[in-house]
Amino acid sequence: MDKKQLSEADIISKYILPAVKNAGWDIHTQIRQEVGLRDGKITVRGQVSTRQTVKSADIVLYYKPNIPLAVIEAKANQYAVGKGIQQGLDYADLLDVPFTFSSNGDGFLFHDKTVSDQTIETEISLENFPSPQQLWQKFIAFKSYTASQLDIISQDYHADSSGKSPRYYQLQAINKTIEAIARGENRILLVMATGTGKTYTAFQIIWRLWKARQCKRILFLADRNILIDQTRINDFQPFGQVMTKIKNRTVDPAYEVHLGLYQALTGTEEHEKAYKQVDPKFFDLIVIDECHRGSADDDSAWREILEYFSSATQIGLTATPKETKTISNIDYFGEPIFTYSLKQGIDDGFLAPYKVIRVDIDVDKYGWEPEVGQMDKYGQLIDERIYNGKDFDRTLIIDERTDLVAKTISAYLQHTDPMAKTIVFCNTINHADRIRSALINHNPEQVKKNDKYVMKITGDDEIGKAQLDNFINPKKTYPVIATTSDLMTTGVDAKTCKLIVLDKHIKSMTLFKQIIGRGTRIDEAYNKRWFTILDFRKATELFADPDFDGEPIQIKVTTPEEIINGDESADYDNDHGATDALADGLTDNAQDGYEVGDDDKRTPQKPFHISGVIVTTLAQRVYYRDDDGKLVTESFKGFTRKNVMRQFSSLDEFVKKWKEADKKQVIINELAANGIDWNNLENAVGKEIGAFDLICHVVYDQPPLTRKERANNVKKRNYFSKYSEDARQVLNTLLDKYADNGLMDVESMHVLKVAPFNKMGRPKEIVDKVFGGKPEYEAAI
Repeated sequence: MDKKQLSEADIISKYILPAVKNAGWDIHTQIRQEVGLRDGKITVRGQVSTRQTVKSADIVLYYKPNIPLAVIEAKANQYAVGKGIQQGLDYADLLDVPFTFSSNGDGFLFHDKTVSDQTIETEISLENFPSPQQLWQKFIAFKSYTASQLDIISQDYHADSSGKSPRYYQLQAINKTIEAIARGENRILLVMATGTGKTYTAFQIIWRLWKARQCKRILFLADRNILIDQTRINDFQPFGQVMTKIKNRTVDPAYEVHLGLYQALTGTEEHEKAYKQVDPKFFDLIVIDECHRGSADDDSAWREILEYFSSATQIGLTATPKETKTISNIDYFGEPIFTYSLKQGIDDGFLAPYKVIRVDIDVDKYGWEPEVGQMDKYGQLIDERIYNGKDFDRTLIIDERTDLVAKTISAYLQHTDPMAKTIVFCNTINHADRIRSALINHNPEQVKKNDKYVMKITGDDEIGKAQLDNFINPKKTYPVIATTSDLMTTGVDAKTCKLIVLDKHIKSMTLFKQIIGRGTRIDEAYNKRWFTILDFRKATELFADPDFDGEPIQIKVTTPEEIINGDESADYDNDHGATDALADGLTDNAQDGYEVGDDDKRTPQKPFHISGVIVTTLAQRVYYRDDDGKLVTESFKGFTRKNVMRQFSSLDEFVKKWKEADKKQVIINELAANGIDWNNLENAVGKEIGAFDLICHVVYDQPPLTRKERANNVKKRNYFSKYSEDARQVLNTLLDKYADNGLMDVESMHVLKVAPFNKMGRPKEIVDKVFGGKPEYEAAI
């Protein structure tokens, strides 16, 4: 057997796997093949999306399931033994493991990050592959684990019958947290973007600590019933009978895992403080979900719980670490032990990308000023000043503006998908009510089909709140559009939400991230792969803020006197300095009619309400997210040009690669894997144009020829004169197939099975008798 003729799969099965198994690795519990670490980034242009093709790690070795140790990257024998090492190191970084191997079947190149005074990369024979115990001992020494720490660190994950296992970043978050707790750390912050599985990650952490008896009693805290109920029914279900939801302000010590609302445990009166029913050392572990919402605030009632159970290990979970003048997650928990950002989630293909449509309204841009002595609809004298976008729907209501927003939303849905789940974020409850009414008036046909087509879902409306479960349930068609203020900004798992409408004045980065998170989940079963942000308030300018996807920044606000006196209790602020009084601490139960000033003070004022104002749209622009996470105005043609130029900087380079390729379809597939959707490109340029001409025209500004024109040029130049009459007949028929359907028909042997070729004989007969064999046939192609 010539090893160099073997495929990569053959090298794995015949050489690599036997060597690994002979070293003592268990095929069932320690060896996994084709481990997909990323799903592949989704690119959206227009109404079309494509998912990039990503490679899987060939082999991952585990000490125990979900406790990875090493990556093996395989290559065919025609390559050097170390050909796959850089690819393997990329996978090893994702899994946070120190051992990487590359092999071509002759031996292994071993990259060992645990050595300091030795050679990092060495070649070893197939017979000398290290055993599980050898790598585990090196790993223990590298991490400096003690015997007592190992009992916790090596504890099994929960495994269920569905086969669900943590993604690579969840593994990192879980293992880093367990490792930190084993070292004795008791204040831990995990920052994970909305939709990346914070609760599932928390469950695996709690499960392993509970099974290891490191933590016997656990408290999981959240601030909304829906979060508690989702957690209990879904991710935490395996805890079964040892788990309870805290009700009626009673902590039952008979249970080990307690799920509770902050509000159910605290209160202004002493008798309402239910957490004091148990000893301060009762809980060993407290997990605080959505910890940005005030749990780290010195003045918050929620902080009482954390301080009362100060001896417990406390883990904060958030997508948006809070750093303001009064609240600091980092000050309380310390720097995040692990961060997985929205940008990373989108790049990996686990989160939905977005496009942004910004709508500029004239009164928002230029403002509106009342005439002297002008009264509103209800006889209030309107204060004489210029009102702008910050005022609208808080201190001043313009009916025509409300109507224009509703009309724009309705038009977008009617042109795309009228049944696309939509959340409209409004300034106040009253604003949400008015937008709801305007949307109903602009969608009479849909409302006739079902009067729940549009629903206001806010904290003050029991009927609306009762529809929340139906809105977030993919199997329920109605409601389609939900208008809200703050109730749905966080903790609402609306996986199929395709449109986020921002008609809310947003200054808080925390609030902005939470709102955007309502659309970032992917649900392939319901065709949800991306979402649109329809922005009326320029809120998406926050995408350009370094804080949007950067590390949380902490700036200390202090005075000379505090420095002199050694006072370390100064407040913190984020670097953009803007907070929103309605973003934190207030819910949809907050009353309307508050003016928000720069000092975040709220002064009661009944909004002025006017009508009869001419309101128009100035401009509407579409933005897409580029590879750096910035918003760009880019057409699909521009996207194609940029991506092809990355691979082929000149026309000559592209033509050279095209000519050298044995199969042109390989190049087409490579470009498709990088997000170039050929159907979309054909729709933009012309369906009758072949792939080669599409690229030459769109990327290099060459005049395109149609497939039929190219085929006729071949026939005119008499390229086939050197072939027999039968061969010319086959080749001319293939040219006709190309003119009709493109390259795939020409390059596929399957085309010889269909008419008219099937009348000439079987494919093998055509290839052998007419052309003299497969190499000669492929050369003719």
